[in-house]
Amino acid sequence: MAQKIALGLLWIGFISYAFLLAPPEQPDTAILIQNLINGKLDGINPAIIALFNLMGIWPAIYSSVLFIDGRMQKIWAWPFALGSFVVGAFALLPYLALRSPNPEFTGKKTLLIKLVDSRLAGIAIAFAAFSLAIYGLRFGDWSNFLQQWQTSRFIHVMGIDFCLLWLLFCTVLGDDMARRGLKNPLIFWAVTLTPLFGAATYLALRPRLIEIPSEVPSPEVSAPTSR
Repeated sequence: MAQKIALGLLWIGFISYAFLLAPPEQPDTAILIQNLINGKLDGINPAIIALFNLMGIWPAIYSSVLFIDGRMQKIWAWPFALGSFVVGAFALLPYLALRSPNPEFTGKKTLLIKLVDSRLAGIAIAFAAFSLAIYGLRFGDWSNFLQQWQTSRFIHVMGIDFCLLWLLFCTVLGDDMARRGLKNPLIFWAVTLTPLFGAATYLALRPRLIEIPSEVPSPEVSAPTSR
């Protein structure tokens, strides 16, 4: 219950900070977002390009866990997971606050769960994450990025959103590991403490889920025979 309250307060605090305390919105923000979406990247700092695209990778990472986690929850996970592709942690935090511990998976895998659970999908997400991060670190102008982070609400909130998505992944990681029989705490902490690369590598290497029947039929009892 304490974790639910803390996550709920974090959600309210993040919204309040983003709209009340973050740097002001810049007049060219809408054009910047439009150019990033349309691939018109000339003149845009590669660090911002990388960060913007990584904000699409994080929801893919979470979706690979939440579509499975939501199977045994009282609330649907998919609206929050899909919403995170647009607004990041703003959409995920309510689900993380409302969900219950769920270390088991029962029943057959749906086509969607097979997709997000596949090793190929995990490797593809990891490859995209590593490629974008290396591109941003290698070619980004980080002094310019810091200046924009201090003056632009869009860049500022996006940077904090990235950090929140990293730090919040541990709230679903433990259950996902338990569903796969991973009990090594070193794996948990290595994934949790390594920004982005930890979660991406985990998806690429984690064991696949094993389908467990939701109901085990009871053995048939034959009627006694009379002599």
